[in-house]
Amino acid sequence: MSGTLAAAAWVAIGAPFAGAALTPLAARVHDRAGDAVAIAASFVAAAAALRLAPALLAPEALPVESTVPWLTVPVTIDAGVLVDPLGIVLANVVAVVSFAIMVYCRGYLQDDASRTRFWMWMNAFIGSMLLLVLASNLLLLFVGWKLVGVCSYGLIGYYYRDQRRYWIGGPPPTAYVTPSEAALKALLVTGAGDLLMLGGFFLLYGHAGTLGFVELYETAPVWLAAMAETPGMVLLVSLLLLAGPLGKSAQFPFHEWLPEAMTGPGPVSALIHAATMVKSGVYLVARLVPLFHYGWWVAGIDEAAWFFHLAAWLGAATALLAATQALVAVELKKVLAYSTVSQIGYMMLALGAAGLVPGLLADGYTAAVFHLISHALFKACLFLAAGTVIHAVHSIYITDMGGVRRALPLTWICTLAAGWSLMGLPPSPGFWSKDAVLLAAAEASAPLFVVGLVTAGLTAFYTVRLVGLVFHGPAGDGAAEHAGVPEHAAGGGRGAPDGTFSMRAATAVLGVGIVAAGLGGTRLEGVLHHGLEAGLPASLSATPAVAAAEAAGVPSSGAGAGHGLVLVLALLGSAAGALPAWRLYVSRRASPEALLAGSAALRALDGFFRRRWEIDALYRRVFVDGTRRLAALVASSLEAPWDRAVHRGLPWLAMERTAQLVHWLQADSEDLTRNVAYVLAIFAALLAVLLLAAGTGG
Repeated sequence: MSGTLAAAAWVAIGAPFAGAALTPLAARVHDRAGDAVAIAASFVAAAAALRLAPALLAPEALPVESTVPWLTVPVTIDAGVLVDPLGIVLANVVAVVSFAIMVYCRGYLQDDASRTRFWMWMNAFIGSMLLLVLASNLLLLFVGWKLVGVCSYGLIGYYYRDQRRYWIGGPPPTAYVTPSEAALKALLVTGAGDLLMLGGFFLLYGHAGTLGFVELYETAPVWLAAMAETPGMVLLVSLLLLAGPLGKSAQFPFHEWLPEAMTGPGPVSALIHAATMVKSGVYLVARLVPLFHYGWWVAGIDEAAWFFHLAAWLGAATALLAATQALVAVELKKVLAYSTVSQIGYMMLALGAAGLVPGLLADGYTAAVFHLISHALFKACLFLAAGTVIHAVHSIYITDMGGVRRALPLTWICTLAAGWSLMGLPPSPGFWSKDAVLLAAAEASAPLFVVGLVTAGLTAFYTVRLVGLVFHGPAGDGAAEHAGVPEHAAGGGRGAPDGTFSMRAATAVLGVGIVAAGLGGTRLEGVLHHGLEAGLPASLSATPAVAAAEAAGVPSSGAGAGHGLVLVLALLGSAAGALPAWRLYVSRRASPEALLAGSAALRALDGFFRRRWEIDALYRRVFVDGTRRLAALVASSLEAPWDRAVHRGLPWLAMERTAQLVHWLQADSEDLTRNVAYVLAIFAALLAVLLLAAGTGG
């Protein structure tokens, strides 16, 4: 059993990398052979990941670890895979959803001359993510982590020639962003968090003497106590370890790279925002939760509490901040991007809440992972649907759309199913998972619950707004021009609505998956709770506070208390957001333009949200403009003087003095005695050098 699971994990990781290497070779044989190899590689990865799934039903046999020697100098570290409930869940989310996206790409990019490069980046991305979530230690995880960043750079900047039609942003006065600029921004912002996280790994290794997850869990009582002996060290390590996940998952203050990551092809947005890259930060925080939970609730290290407070409050703040920006965004994919940032905030909120109250660990942990799964389904579906709409309408702006449901009926139905789940309405998977997140927040902190509840209302508003502007009402300029034309409505010129067959199939499968996961929501949550709770190290998750509460017959976390009230409030919050949006953007009984014109406060808020809370502008002034000013200062005060001295002054001095010397030597060319003396002196010098060299060699 353990050997089979380990083999499946290695196959899941290796297949996409093999596909990335073989695709260009196959493409040389036949144009379509490369497509087949790329999709087949992702299928093998998905099949191998699914082979791991049944182990969730018997988590007592986990974890399974398979390692091989890797580094021996300067430290000894093995490379291997760790198959446990958390890794199994993430591997299946990554591999299965990525396979659906790869199928969609077959039709979406069928006429793209550079799609071989695209397939290579996509498969390398999938393999890197699977390496990340199945790695047995932090160093190997970091390898996958950085490979994911490099692949995302290549995919976000896929249209690196920066043709005008691939710009995002606008319309004026909003600035435009080119693909190469967006890719560089993603690489630098996430890289800053990665560098800080690597520092946390070094400190962790310095105290624990290992980076393996199993060893870290087993020896936590020893190395956490040693780390706590230095005041502030546990807090410092918490900050450094959180920096990487906050950057990769686009959480405040590293969140501004994700809205610009829309410059890649539509399926790239689905891959990065739904199934893979942004989930890596949530995964790593989940991996670290048991360690800090033990540090606070068992070992009594107060500094360990900061890990949970930071995760919960930064997640809640990001969820609210991003939701407000989605309210006013006019680019279709950017609305979904802000939504992704917001929903990842929910996951971080749940993971933080898991450690704020004794006994809430398993519930908060399960809520975060459950919402990760449901989000992967509905957001991947939404991004693929958005790609089909943009492919048909030839515009990125929702103001150019409208009435598209008549030309793209399947896309409309799938968007409704996914949007219903995004709003957290029953019986969708988003309803079950968001309810679990809000319940964990309510048990941990009333203010956290209020922020989550307000965000739920904003989520419902911008979701209905998106559906109304894209699919309902009068046709916009782009829809009127393109959606009724068969080759545009077909998406790729095949004469059928909703794009090519592969585009329709992938979107429909995800839509059906949303419905199925919603109908089986309670069962799915139960399996996850059982598996994930069993996967938590018993020595780190059981607390004295829980034991005392259970002995007294009182659940220490208040589990189950107020569940019905939380459910009712969540539904009321969603309704409070959805109903006004329906009136404004679907039934059109009121005009948003008239509403803004009649309220100065609403206009001010609208502008503030459109300017992204001025955060992006601040970052540009400090980091972009500041770097340019610093570069100009260095160039003028350091580089220019040194350039004049070294590259101009010294050559001039050498040439000028040499010329003067030669001129002096040849000033009296008729003096035979002097010239012969020069020749003899040079000859003597050469002879001396030769003799010296011969003597040394002897």
